[in-house]
Amino acid sequence: MTETTIVPFHIDIPQADLDELNDRLGRTRWPDALPGVGWSYGVDKDYLIDLVEYWRTGYSWREREAELNKVPQFTTTIDGQHVHFLHVRSPEPDATPLILTHGWPSTPADFLDILGPLTDPRAHGGDPADAFHIVAPSVPGFGFSGPTRDTGWDVPRIARAWAELMRRLGYERYGAQGGDYGSAVSPALGRVAPENVVGVHVNALASAATAAGSGHELADLSEADRAKAIANQMWWYGHCGYATEMSTRPQTIAYALNDSPTGQLAWNLEWFVDWDPTTSGHAPIDRDIILTNVTTYWLTGTAGSAARLYRESGSTWGSRPAPSGVPTAVANFRGDRAVRGLAERADTVVRWTEYPVGGHFAALQAPAELVTDIREFFRSVGS
Repeated sequence: MTETTIVPFHIDIPQADLDELNDRLGRTRWPDALPGVGWSYGVDKDYLIDLVEYWRTGYSWREREAELNKVPQFTTTIDGQHVHFLHVRSPEPDATPLILTHGWPSTPADFLDILGPLTDPRAHGGDPADAFHIVAPSVPGFGFSGPTRDTGWDVPRIARAWAELMRRLGYERYGAQGGDYGSAVSPALGRVAPENVVGVHVNALASAATAAGSGHELADLSEADRAKAIANQMWWYGHCGYATEMSTRPQTIAYALNDSPTGQLAWNLEWFVDWDPTTSGHAPIDRDIILTNVTTYWLTGTAGSAARLYRESGSTWGSRPAPSGVPTAVANFRGDRAVRGLAERADTVVRWTEYPVGGHFAALQAPAELVTDIREFFRSVGS
């Protein structure tokens, strides 16, 4: 077996690890909370108590593990890093290869509900010409691709690893799709391998929400885009605490995350539920998938390793990458804050769609709309 060997992978967590998790949940040392503040000071305590109790007594990792193991999974080593990925080939022989990249605090489990419609549209009421072969890796440092063992795993390095992964799988021409941090990795893949990437589709394009540099970008925007970018900057100021910590001192927070499953759940909820879920209007995320992601981080000991992605990429925050000529589609779902005038400074945007539904995690909150948008975009750019 060589370093480039691709090995089938099967999840099989020892029962002792699950018992230890359950024991820790039952011994949570709860902090006090101010009365009546709800979510305004952070994750609501009553909400978290209920979710932790469900995690301890109602959630079944074994059921989720069995569900995940129905999907073909593999591992390989790229650039010295252990990489885990889902690989679902379509029954349609002429399907377009498509690599999906998740963000934080997610795993490829986010994509389970869209794998069927994307790989086998014929069986889901769609056109077989819209079929994809899906590759969905765990980002280095996350879950079964973690932990990272050296520094430097920033967005361009991940993109280079994805290009190598697709090469090993025999895919010469393919598309790239991603949300959250995946919306940075997917365009970067287009820059790394422009001769291979036929198109890039992104949602939750956070990199195009606020102006970079000293303010010259704001001056170049339309009045409407400028107002949106300024409002986004104000919103981010009140919501960036988790990102600031992880982009500057990830090792410090790692000790807490790796020692308390309740603390890890609360930390991840900062982004999964970064607003009062009873009033935001965002489509709710099923609590089982939230817990599947958190449990994966816990069982693999990778919450701190996943946090390092922010530190590794922090040096490029506030700057634009080199312009890309790869056709790019942006799907803005409810709560997404991408500004077209900013996106167009770095990417060749040929499709821009606004959706009044969903949320930041479109594969979980608006899967049908996301699938439709992906199909329509790649139908337009071909393979």
